[in-house]
Amino acid sequence: MNDSEESPAGPALRASDAERDRVEAQLQHHYAVGRLTLPELEERVAVAYEARTRDQLDALVRDLPSEVDEPASPTLVIDSRLLIILLCTSPPAALIYWLIRQRTARRRRPGLSPTTTGADVPRRLP
Repeated sequence: MNDSEESPAGPALRASDAERDRVEAQLQHHYAVGRLTLPELEERVAVAYEARTRDQLDALVRDLPSEVDEPASPTLVIDSRLLIILLCTSPPAALIYWLIRQRTARRRRPGLSPTTTGADVPRRLP
């Protein structure tokens, strides 16, 4: 199958070095989050740098989710440095900061409330 058969609209567009670097960065990201093994990463990066067209580059990441597909879920983490500074300069402000962060974290986790315990959860009967 040649390039003209892959793209019926016209000739395939040539890939630039920047596009190859972008694909490599995407592949490294997917390796870091566990979607690719090291041999898969090495093979795909080698193919990316040998690719001549954008279609060849797109084929390397076609089976991986794009960044648009994965909305970043903000994780609420207490900034320990800020908490320490607040504790040293204004302990009441540190307490308020900590309480607000705890309350916000509970609201973002559905099904968890401060009054719900494991004993309160109804159990299914067989």
